Amino acid sequence: MKAVIVIGDGMADRPVRELGGKTPLEVAKKPSLNWVAKTGVCGVIDLIAPGVPPGSDTAHLALLGYDVFKTYTGRGALEALGSGVDIQPGDVAFRCNFATVDDNFTVVDRRAGRIETQDASELARDLKKVRLKKIQVTFKNTVQHRGILLLSGPGLSARVSDSDPHKIGKRVSEVHPLDDTVEAKRTAKIVEELLQRFHEILKNHPVNAERKKKGLFSANIVLCRGAGALPDLTTLPRQYGIQAAAINAVPLVGGVCKAAGMSLINVRGATGSYDTDIEAKADATIQAVKSHDLVLVHVKASDIASHDGKVQQKVRMIEKIDDMVGRIVKNVDMGETFVAVTADHTTSLLTREHEGDPVPVAITGPCVRTDDIEEFSERACARGGLGRMRGIDLMPTLMNFLGKTEKFGA
Repeated sequence: MKAVIVIGDGMADRPVRELGGKTPLEVAKKPSLNWVAKTGVCGVIDLIAPGVPPGSDTAHLALLGYDVFKTYTGRGALEALGSGVDIQPGDVAFRCNFATVDDNFTVVDRRAGRIETQDASELARDLKKVRLKKIQVTFKNTVQHRGILLLSGPGLSARVSDSDPHKIGKRVSEVHPLDDTVEAKRTAKIVEELLQRFHEILKNHPVNAERKKKGLFSANIVLCRGAGALPDLTTLPRQYGIQAAAINAVPLVGGVCKAAGMSLINVRGATGSYDTDIEAKADATIQAVKSHDLVLVHVKASDIASHDGKVQQKVRMIEKIDDMVGRIVKNVDMGETFVAVTADHTTSLLTREHEGDPVPVAITGPCVRTDDIEEFSERACARGGLGRMRGIDLMPTLMNFLGKTEKFGA
C-alpha cells in the first residue's frame, strides 16, 4: 500500500463577504477534491490545538506526526536544511526577509515588494562577503524576498529574539537574549552587528538604486526571525519502516521533510508562487509513488493569496490544486493507494494572517469506511467520520491504513 498527502498551504479560510459569506473552498470549482471527500472519510484538524494559530513549520511537523511541544527547536534551522545549507549541532540559523525601511528604520514593506529572486541573488552575493571574528557567517537567499542566515562557531545560542517586528509601520526590533546565559547575550550582540553591516551594504547597492528608479521598493535591510537549532527527530523511515519523499518548492517545508527522513524531489517549474507548474508536480508525484511508500506534495500559493488579500487568486489556486489532485488520482493505482488532502493552517483573507481555526481533511483509498460527506470544504468536512483530529493524529491514521502501525498492548 502507498499514500499521498496533498497539502494546500493556507487553503482553509473563514467566510468571505466578497464571496457571499462562503469560503474560497466553498466557491471554487473542485470536482477532484469533492471526489476525494465523497469516496473517502472526512474531518477537520486542529494542527496544534483548538484556537492556536500554527506556523508553517510547526504545522508540517505536526502533520508528519511529531509533538511540536517536545521537538520544535525554531524555524531557522528547518529553513536552512531545506535550502541545502550544511547545518551542524551548535549552529544557529535564522529565517530572513529582504525588507524596506525608511530613514528611521520603520518598516515600510516586510518583503521589499516581493523582490524578484534575481535581484535578491545579486544583493546576497555582496552580503556573503561579510566576515566576523571566530564566527562563520553564511547567508543564502532562496525564493523572492526569503533567505536564511547561519552562524557557526563556539558559544552560540538560539535563545535570541527577532529583529523583524512582524508588522509594517513599526521600527526594526533590537535583537536581545531570551535568557540570561552568556551564549544568548553573545549571539544577540553578534546578530545586531551583522544586521547593521548588512544594512550599510544594501542601502546604497546598485540593485536598489535601479529599483528606486523603477518605483520599486528598495531591499535595504535584512529582517531576521525564528532563530533555531537542529531538531532531534525519530525519522519516518525509522519509525514506520517506510521510504518517504516530498515534492515542494519552499525551503521551510523541505527542511521539515528532510528532518523527518524524507527525500526531497526537485521539480522543474515548481516555483512556490502563483506560476508554479501544477502538472509537473502531479507527474513527479505519480512517478515518486512507484518507488516510495509515502509521498507528500505541497502547494504554497494558496497561502500567498491570503497574505496578499487576493480573493479571486485564492479561488484560482484552489482550482489549480484540484487539477493536480485529479491528475494524480487518475494516474496512480487507487486500488493500493490512499490519498489524503488537507491544509497546514487556515489563512484568512480578511486578517491576512494564520488563524487557529481547524482545517478540512479527506482521505480516500481502498477499504476506507466512507461517511456521507460529498464536498471538500471547511464546514462540510466538519460533519465527517474522522471528527475533529489533532495534527499529530494524521500520520498514525495513514500508517494504520498502510499496515505500518503496531498493536498497543497485549
